Amino acid sequence: MKKYILIVLAFLAMSCNNKAEDAHAHNEDGTHAGEEMPRLSHTLWTDKTELFVEFPALIVGNSSRFAAHFTVLDKHQPVREGSVTVSLIKGDKGLRNTADTPSSPGIFSPTIQPKEAGTYQLVFELKTPEYSDKITIDNVTVYANTDDAIKALGIAEEDGSISFLKEQAWKIDFQTAPVVNGKIYDVINTSGVWTPASGSVKTLVAKSNGIVDFAVSNLTEGTEVKQGQLLINVSSQGLASNNLSTEIANARANFDQSKAEYERKKQLYESKIVPKAEFEKVESNYNIAKSNYKSLASGVSGGSKQIRSPFNGYITAINVANGDYVDQGMAMITVGTHQSRVLKTQIAPSYGLTMENAQSIWYQTSDGQWRNVATSGGSILSIAKDVDNNRPLISVFAEVNDDVDMPEGSLTPVQIAMGNATQNTMIPVNALLEDYGSYSVIVQLSGEGFERRPVKIGKRNGENVEILQGLEVGEVVVTKGAYQVKMASMSGSTPAHGHEH
Repeated sequence: MKKYILIVLAFLAMSCNNKAEDAHAHNEDGTHAGEEMPRLSHTLWTDKTELFVEFPALIVGNSSRFAAHFTVLDKHQPVREGSVTVSLIKGDKGLRNTADTPSSPGIFSPTIQPKEAGTYQLVFELKTPEYSDKITIDNVTVYANTDDAIKALGIAEEDGSISFLKEQAWKIDFQTAPVVNGKIYDVINTSGVWTPASGSVKTLVAKSNGIVDFAVSNLTEGTEVKQGQLLINVSSQGLASNNLSTEIANARANFDQSKAEYERKKQLYESKIVPKAEFEKVESNYNIAKSNYKSLASGVSGGSKQIRSPFNGYITAINVANGDYVDQGMAMITVGTHQSRVLKTQIAPSYGLTMENAQSIWYQTSDGQWRNVATSGGSILSIAKDVDNNRPLISVFAEVNDDVDMPEGSLTPVQIAMGNATQNTMIPVNALLEDYGSYSVIVQLSGEGFERRPVKIGKRNGENVEILQGLEVGEVVVTKGAYQVKMASMSGSTPAHGHEH
């Protein structure tokens, strides 16, 4: 029995020795078991695309697989279709590999197997059905072996940043913007009222006497209408007097008679049989009869005069009821459009605002976003110069060519820029997070690394705000989705990666 126990113990000791030796065995890539290959990551932006790429250190003879995350900056959505070619270039030589489709939405996984150590350019060429882009990473090192890579790069440690994965950002309303150096103006904070612009509202009148017949069911104020849409029929059928059909028939007979007389007199005039004065009188009668007939017959169908919408818009007022009798020229319905409005605001004369020192006007939309009137080709129309006891404020009028989804007469916050601009750091105002009067922003440090940073703000110019302290030009801040990143920083745990590296 003792002999059997000794044999078992000896066997266990041999197994432990074998495991200890295995623990020091080399992996296929040359690293020791338990050692982790250093990984690199880069985040770069173009005007169209954000590239966040992760890959293991490039080693001669090793295949390195890239996890290249491509985001379309407009709407911050992943690239779902297309191909990515990665090239490792030194001088006029290089290697190239193409991933024809994303391995998952937004992520492409090409591979490169370097042949020589040295310093290279790493070039990513993106081709999608909508556009193409090219992003270059300079001074990328290819190491001779794993030990050189570990010695040069070390093992990555947590940097304390907030982790928010691309897959998370792609699923929400997320957007970033660069910190820029721009023009900052002194502003007058006030409010404005929306009024209709010239030509944006049209009152439609009865073109003949008759009975009103609505062509649109449930026609009410606010109803959307299309250009050319039939709104009302005015019918005079059955009326003993002022009957449209009778008037049209009479006008047609008068037109035909004057036309025949005109054509006969024209031949005689050309033959110099009748004098010029006599022909001109006949010609004038003919033109009047023609105009009268066409005016009466225009827009008539089934014996009714048709009233159609002059443009795309909505009903702002209805002055008649279905079945009412109307006289020719009576106002029946008013159509307005959201396109092109006049914004009227009033300020104290002490500001000294004039057309010469007024620079721009911002207003707030119904969803709380700031817009510059100049963005869509609008402009400041006029600034009043005189005040009196009845008008103690100066009126300022601006043309706005955007679709204004706000009723006429409603108020909106307004900022008027005046004077000379100063150059300073600024970001979109949407990037600000406010806590009891203190402000902070979420800064994007890398593709999936973020930092909440306190900032000191200055003047607000509509959609932008001046940054006096806390940010540098070229950094990137989150303008939509900052709250979700903030909550991720408070969760106390780092989410697992949803993609394969």
